[in-house]
Amino acid sequence: MSGRHILVTGGQGQVGLEMARLSWPEDTVALFPTRAELDLASRDSIRTYLDRHPVDCIVNCAAYTAVDRAEAEPELAFRINGEAAGWLAEAGLPIVHLSTDYVFDGSKTTPYAIDDPVAPLGVYGASKLAGERAVLGSGARALVLRTAWVLSAHRHNFLKTMLRAAQTMPRLRVVDDQRGCPTGAADIAATVQMILLRLLDDRAAPLGIQHFVNEGEASWCGLAREIFRMSAERGGPVAEVEAITTADYPTPARRPANSRLSTAALHRGYGIEPRHWQGAVGDIIDELLGPPARNQEWDA
Repeated sequence: MSGRHILVTGGQGQVGLEMARLSWPEDTVALFPTRAELDLASRDSIRTYLDRHPVDCIVNCAAYTAVDRAEAEPELAFRINGEAAGWLAEAGLPIVHLSTDYVFDGSKTTPYAIDDPVAPLGVYGASKLAGERAVLGSGARALVLRTAWVLSAHRHNFLKTMLRAAQTMPRLRVVDDQRGCPTGAADIAATVQMILLRLLDDRAAPLGIQHFVNEGEASWCGLAREIFRMSAERGGPVAEVEAITTADYPTPARRPANSRLSTAALHRGYGIEPRHWQGAVGDIIDELLGPPARNQEWDA
């Protein structure tokens, strides 16, 4: 194979699908194997794939993301999020590995920095932390990119759930005491690409842990209200949103009350300045519903 080849795992997930939509340099080819071609639950499958498809670097977007179900399936969560990440990294290739705000317990009152202490509240967060440690301890040129509150026009996510629910429910109850940084999967993909190309071309590129989220913050309730405001502008579904507490909506897995992540280190190391989350949400809603109707008053 000529040129540079990048293995992207999790190609059917939110970020993976956005990675596939990116334009790549002419000398760079991104490979998106199916689960049948590359089974991340099998170390042998990973080794076989890499033997048959020599690549220059790896982006690991794959993850077990069923946060509540993970409490009942810890072995599978740790296999995919922890062990498989390590198996990919042991190939010794440059690797960008996606992780999560769930490695923190949410007790901090300000955004989390890259070197803040980790303390996951549940199986999902613990399994992702195991993956971080496996990748960073592999000896590979590795960068762990934590992100949070991922949204896109694809797969299952909060934005799509709200729009779907509003089609049949005029009033929705949404948690208002958990705060985070809504983040577009397309923005994550573009950031990963920038980091990856830098890693390939610059041996001095920063490694270790970084954070990427869109600028700004919101509660889930605040995000829902903004989703419906934008939806209304496009003639889409709308619902009234009632603010509730986490205690009013118990789930098997505990969620961090503060999921805000600081991107200061990423700006220092890579010069990346995230746009505000409202821009990312607007783009997603445009893709799902079409752009807002134009004001025709000027035609009169």
